[in-house]
Amino acid sequence: MSTSHVQQVDRVVIRFAGDSGDGMQLTGDRFTAETAVLGNDLSTLPNFPAEIRAPQGTLPGVSSFQVQFADHDVLTPGDAPDVLVAMNPAALKANLGDLPRGATIIADSDEFAKRNLAKVGYESNPLDDDTLESWQVQSVPLTSITVEALADFDLTRKDKQRAKNMFALGLLSWMYNRPTDGTEAFLKAKFGGKPEILEANLAALHAGHAYGETTEAFAVTYEVRPAPMKTGTYRNITGNSAMAYGFVAAAHRAQIPLVLGSYPITPASDLLHALSGLKRFGVTTMQLEDEIAGVGAALGAAFGGSIGLTTTSGPGLALKAETIGLGVSLELPLVIVDVQRGGPSTGLPTKTEQADLLQAMYGRNGESPVAVIAPSSPTDCFDAALEAVRIATTYRTPVIVLSDGYLANGSEPWQVPAVDALPDLRVEQTTEKNGTDDDGNPVFHPYARDTETLARPWAVPGTPGLEHRIGGIEKADVTGNISYDPGNHDHMVRLRQRKIDGIADSVPHLEVDDPTGDARILMLGWGSTYGPITAAVRKVRATGAPIAQAHLRHLNPFPHGLEETLKSYDKVIVPEMNLGQLALLLRGKFLVDVQSHTAVRGLPFTTTELASVITEALDELTHAGLDTASASAPAYSTGASAGLDKLDRRDVLDSAGRVGERPAASRIETTEETR
Repeated sequence: MSTSHVQQVDRVVIRFAGDSGDGMQLTGDRFTAETAVLGNDLSTLPNFPAEIRAPQGTLPGVSSFQVQFADHDVLTPGDAPDVLVAMNPAALKANLGDLPRGATIIADSDEFAKRNLAKVGYESNPLDDDTLESWQVQSVPLTSITVEALADFDLTRKDKQRAKNMFALGLLSWMYNRPTDGTEAFLKAKFGGKPEILEANLAALHAGHAYGETTEAFAVTYEVRPAPMKTGTYRNITGNSAMAYGFVAAAHRAQIPLVLGSYPITPASDLLHALSGLKRFGVTTMQLEDEIAGVGAALGAAFGGSIGLTTTSGPGLALKAETIGLGVSLELPLVIVDVQRGGPSTGLPTKTEQADLLQAMYGRNGESPVAVIAPSSPTDCFDAALEAVRIATTYRTPVIVLSDGYLANGSEPWQVPAVDALPDLRVEQTTEKNGTDDDGNPVFHPYARDTETLARPWAVPGTPGLEHRIGGIEKADVTGNISYDPGNHDHMVRLRQRKIDGIADSVPHLEVDDPTGDARILMLGWGSTYGPITAAVRKVRATGAPIAQAHLRHLNPFPHGLEETLKSYDKVIVPEMNLGQLALLLRGKFLVDVQSHTAVRGLPFTTTELASVITEALDELTHAGLDTASASAPAYSTGASAGLDKLDRRDVLDSAGRVGERPAASRIETTEETR
């Protein structure tokens, strides 16, 4: 038996990569689940192939799953993997460019046959020549060892080969001292009705673990201690699951039924799947024939007294536009979740992007304002769902929630909240007449207004005496009668805008993380850029540079304090996974020349990239002489650049995202650790 040395490390980034049929997503998910049980903080990045059935062993068919786990707060899945598990030549070639020199490659040598090498353009076997001399390569015949381990099972060779991902999982679990109990329980639940398949997968898992123990190839195993976290009950959760649970919790706190009308679309389909399994909590789900039917059913449910919910991605949001506009006119609580993906048109169904902001803001005919919010992390998706329902029911308006593929599929530990700690979302639906006619008789005015929120009454159909007309033609103020009067239309358009603007009075003022108070650069983000921006800011601060940071959850309306914040810094940088949509809105509304940093690669920003952006901005301030007005001005620009240049790639990754506690979802953390 091998006697390996146990090495203590503070963080590790592992990427599992293989053909779309190799089970890399399952392997990564199970490794992540076991890591969460050990108490490590973590963040994941599943990366699915864009083609449903790409030719086996080709670059378009490569599927990967990256996880960073650590003994401290983790904000991103890591810039680059420390370990790459490559199940075939395509997986190696597709991911080698992301691998820093000196990293470990564990490759299934059985798959590096001449035919598979030729598919991806390798003229010779990189495991045998000097192609990989800069990396630590462990060439393991995963396929043949798995088949040999399952020799006693009455399965075809092809079925035995399918278990090699469990062998790889067992090997990595041994290397990083992960338990396998949870995976064993998962396999028993998944394959309980197929005993032979169950036993084969368990045998492969145990064989991989035993291989690590007995082989001489791996002289070191690694241990990552648990991260400090608040006391509580935790579970690993994806953004889509967190959002689904958030909507169910919101419906219970509002004491109003939740009705989902939806049509499957990547990467939002998991919301439909998750909610359809929660019917025991009073959730009604309808998978409709198309996107238009989905939003129509949701709006009808809102008219009927329920919380109307529909889920989609960018292409579906375009199809729902007219009905969302109807929701604006009818002033009903409708929530639309857009899990953004790369576009235009079908675009990149399995990749992430933030390019639907302008569509959410203005993608309807006429003046039709809606509230727009965006979660910042997978766990924040839960809180964003609660906030969306609060706004929709309180102000009787459609609300668009802009998630994205990175948040939807990524996961992190989530502290399960106590039900009593959730906000009280109860609203009163109208049951009595609220006005009088010219003769003084009681009548119902469907467009009378709450003096504080400007919300109109929410009258459930069938309530005696509250019958009223709905439809897309403009309504007269107060009475709700059809009106073609120009003055009334102008009044109603402005009134609906004032109602949306007034939402800002019920959300927190913008909070800025500026510990020293003398930063001249503000990093401003929205949505899923929170993790990479925060990690980059902390990295640069570790060199002595005072950098400020703020993050927007509410995009329409903007929170109070934003204009003053923007105008109080010499330079405002807005990283976005689009071509500068938020920057365009900020420039137009506040006349501030914010600096965009944009990318539409289908992948989230890296910490290193954004740290470099900050460093370049610091240099620009130095060259402009903005920090020479006072002898007491902090020497942060040139010094920060020099300090950052001295850090190699591993150092940047090591120091990203270390704080004592995870920031609360509704605020920006103002304390940091500069390890």
